[in-house]
Amino acid sequence: MPTRKQILAEIAPTGAIRAAVNMSNSALVRRDDDAGALVGPSAEIARKIAEQLDCGLFLIQYGSAADILADADGDEWDIAFIASDPSRADRFSFSPPYISVKATYLVPDSSSFRRVQDVDVEGVRITSARSAAYTKQLERMLERATVFHTDSPAAAVDLLVGSQCDAAAGLTEYLIQTSVRISGFRLLEETFSEIPQTIAVHKRAIHASAFFADFIRHLHGAP
Repeated sequence: MPTRKQILAEIAPTGAIRAAVNMSNSALVRRDDDAGALVGPSAEIARKIAEQLDCGLFLIQYGSAADILADADGDEWDIAFIASDPSRADRFSFSPPYISVKATYLVPDSSSFRRVQDVDVEGVRITSARSAAYTKQLERMLERATVFHTDSPAAAVDLLVGSQCDAAAGLTEYLIQTSVRISGFRLLEETFSEIPQTIAVHKRAIHASAFFADFIRHLHGAP
């Protein structure tokens, strides 16, 4: 097991960890105005990490996973709470999942779609955020429907609201909130994907990677 000094040298050389969190998914992290702080699994786990390593912590807020990745080479963060993605394994090491989030479709109330598999039909247009892990899974899964990329989950929903597609893909939590905010749309009850959420570090951070693997195992009750 790596020493505290070895771990901090990789992810907290200034004495504090800069943890990137994705604010687009409130199931993982959100601002609690009453508490005046970020809450949710990502924020809570980041605090536990800092406590265990006895170091400072800065939660760096990003609007999307794409924004986090865009800053990956700019020395803007030390660890990132993002989805595991095999296509990024050459740049990052991913911990075991600390939680999994689900993805489904938002469709008009008038849609004939009832189940996830109903959507995979020739001519059906699905909008989905370009950089989202669930988009890549969706493209691997679909055989007939077509996926159109958008810059964000909100943009995917906007196209649905504007009748420019048949369904918008997104994380279930986000789509639930969206369906409350706008009328005339509903979620399909099933999900097409479960996306493991992990702690990512740069590939060079070998000691931190080993630490996070052990940390998550203990978090889930492993001996």
